[in-house]
Amino acid sequence: MKGSRSFLLCALAVLLGAALAAAQPPQPPQPAAGAQRITPNFKDADITQIAEAVSAATGKNFIIDPRVRAQVTMLSSAPMTPAAFYEAFLSILEVYGFVAMPAGNVVKIIPDANARTLPGLDLPDRVSSTSDAFVTQVVEVRNVGAAQLVPILRPMIPQYGHLAAVPAGNILIITDHASNVNRMMRIIRRIDQVGNQDPEIVTLGNASAAEIVRVVNSLYQGAAATEGTPVRVVADERSNSVLIAGDEGQRLRIRALIAHLDTPLASGGDTRVRYLHYASAEKLAPKLKEQMTGIAQATAGGTAAAAAPSAAEKSAMVWADPANNALIITAPPKLMRAVMDIIDKLDIRRPQVLVEAIIADINFNKDAELGVNWAAYSNGSSVPAGAFVSPVGGTSIVDLAGAIQNPGSATTALLQGTTIGIGRIGAGGVNFAAVLRAIRADTDDNIISTPSAVTMDNQEAELKVAQEVPFITGQYTAANTPAIGGNVNPFQTIQREEVGTILKITPTISAEGRSLMLKISIESSSIGQKPAGAVDLVTNKRTVSTTVMIEDGGIVVLGGLIENDTSRGEQRVPFLGNIPLIGLLFKTRNETSTKNNLMIFIRPKILRSEADAAFETDLKYNYMRDQQQPVLNPHSHDLVPLLPGVEPGKLPPLPPPAGSAQPANPPGPAATSSPAPESTAAPAAPSPAPPSKP
Repeated sequence: MKGSRSFLLCALAVLLGAALAAAQPPQPPQPAAGAQRITPNFKDADITQIAEAVSAATGKNFIIDPRVRAQVTMLSSAPMTPAAFYEAFLSILEVYGFVAMPAGNVVKIIPDANARTLPGLDLPDRVSSTSDAFVTQVVEVRNVGAAQLVPILRPMIPQYGHLAAVPAGNILIITDHASNVNRMMRIIRRIDQVGNQDPEIVTLGNASAAEIVRVVNSLYQGAAATEGTPVRVVADERSNSVLIAGDEGQRLRIRALIAHLDTPLASGGDTRVRYLHYASAEKLAPKLKEQMTGIAQATAGGTAAAAAPSAAEKSAMVWADPANNALIITAPPKLMRAVMDIIDKLDIRRPQVLVEAIIADINFNKDAELGVNWAAYSNGSSVPAGAFVSPVGGTSIVDLAGAIQNPGSATTALLQGTTIGIGRIGAGGVNFAAVLRAIRADTDDNIISTPSAVTMDNQEAELKVAQEVPFITGQYTAANTPAIGGNVNPFQTIQREEVGTILKITPTISAEGRSLMLKISIESSSIGQKPAGAVDLVTNKRTVSTTVMIEDGGIVVLGGLIENDTSRGEQRVPFLGNIPLIGLLFKTRNETSTKNNLMIFIRPKILRSEADAAFETDLKYNYMRDQQQPVLNPHSHDLVPLLPGVEPGKLPPLPPPAGSAQPANPPGPAATSSPAPESTAAPAAPSPAPPSKP
C-alpha cells in the first residue's frame, strides 16, 4: 500500500512537472527548505487541472460539479507550501464564482449560488481573516439591537451570502467567505460598544416634568419595535426631574430635545404683562378675550386627548390696565403664543394722515331802493286829504313825521340812508310834505378757511373753528293768564348752535400705501343778514358729506356752489304810476342782486414716519412764526408776542419766566439810533417758505 502511494505521488509529480513545462519555460531548481515547496504557474489552464494539482499537493479529495468550467491563469514568482497553495486555489474559485464546501473527507466544488443551502464550515472557533473558505458564524450582540445592524451590514454581504438577525437572542447569523465574515465580526465589535446603563437624571428649571415626558413619549412611541435597546423616559413630579435610561445615542437626542423644551418664556410663567406701544389696551382686551374663548371652544370639540388642554384654555383670561396701557394675560403656553402673535400684528405704528382743506366762500349782495312819499292835509285836519306812503329802506313819511315830533323816540333809529324832504306845516292853509329816499347797500364777503387736521389711519378727526350762537326755541308769557297760587314768571328757551367751520374726516390708507379713501364731512356756516319779517337770527350754511378716493398728496375738489340771484321790485299806484315823470311820484323801486361762490378743496398727505410728521410740523410752525414777525408800534417800543424759534425736528424752547426776558431790538432805523439791551432768547432759525396752497 505504501509502495502504491509513493508511485501515485511520483506520477502526480511527473504530471505536475509536465503541466508546468507546458505552461511556461523551465524554471531553475529551488533549494529545499525542509518542507515541500510548490511554484504554480498556469496559463489558460482548465480549472480541473489546477484542482488535480491541488489534490496532489494537499492530499484533499475533490468532487467537481459539472457546471464548474473555467480557463484559469495563475502566476507565482515565489514557492509556497501546500496549505498556501490550497488557499490560493480557494481564491481562484471565488474569483470565478465557485466555492469549495467541505463534506467529511471530500471537498465539493460547486457554483457559489448554491453555497448557502449546503453545509460548510459552521461555527469555527476562529475565523481567518485571510482565508476564502465558506463559513457560517453566529455573532452575539450585547449592547446594540441585532435587527438594527442588519440594514447597516447587508450592503457588505454578497448575494450568495446570508445575513439574518434573531431578535429574541439579539444575535446575527452570517454566511460568507471567512475573510468577509472576519471583517463583519470586527465591524460588529466596533459598533457593539458597552454603553452607560445607569439612569440619567435631568432636572428641569422652567417646564413641567410630566408635560416633557408626555411630549417625548409621543415623539418616540414605537421606537422599541425597531431598535434593540429602547429608551425609557420617566417623570419625577416631586423634584420636577426627568429620568432617562437606554441607548447612549438616543439619550443624547432626548437630552437635546429636553434642553430645547426647558427654555423660559419671554416673560416667564403662564401669566404675562404686555405693554402696548400704539394700540389701546381697553379696546384690545375684549377682542382678545373673544378670540381666546373661540380657541377654547374649538379645542374642546376635538378628540378626548385635547380635554385637558382645553380646560386650561377655558380658564384663560385677559384684562387691561389703562394707567399703563398694558394687558395682563393668563393662558397656557400654546394659547399664550397665539395671543402674543395677534398682539404683535395689532400693536404697530400706524401711519398718520395730514388733511388740508381750503374752503372758499365768496358772497356779493347789492340792494338798491328809490322812492317818493308825499301827503297833503287840509286846514286844521290831521287826516291827510291825499297821500302816497310806501316804505323805502324800511322808512316811510309817517316814520319821518313821528321822528320830527318826538326826537327822542325810537323811531329815529329808522332814519337811515339819504332822505330829502320838503313841505309846509302851518296853522292855516294847506299843509303838505314830500320825502325822497334813495338807499344802496353793497355787501362783499370773502371767506377763505384753510382748516387742517392730523389723524391716525382709519381714525376720525374733527376740527371746529366756530361760535356758539343762541337761538330762541320757545317762550312763555304771563299775559292774560291768571296766577294760581302765586305769580307766573315768563321765560324763554334758548338753544346754542355752532356757527363756523367744522371739518370731520376719516382716512383709510389703501393696502399698497399710495392712495387713500376719505370719508369727509365739511360744514361752513355764518350769520347772515336778518331779512324783513324774521323773528330770530339767520345762518348761512354750506355742507358737504362724501367719500372720495385720492392719491397721496393729490388735490380733489369736493363740491362747489355758484349761485347768481337778481330780483327787481316796484310798488306803484295803478294808472298814475305809469304816467311819464309824474308817475315817479306814485311809485317806489328796489333791486337786489346776490352772488354766492363756494368751492371746497382737499389735499391729504400720508405721514409714514416720525421724520415726515416733524417736517410738516416745522413747516406749519415756521409759517405761523413768519406771520407774527414783530411790527414796530409807533407809540411804544414793545413788540407783539412772537413764537420762539425752533430747529428742524426739535421742539421749541420753553418761554422764560415772566419778567426775565429782555425785549428784542425793534427792526428798522430805530435799531441803530440807540443801543438795545442784549436779548436772552435764542436766535430764530431761518423759516422755510410758507406751505403751498391748492
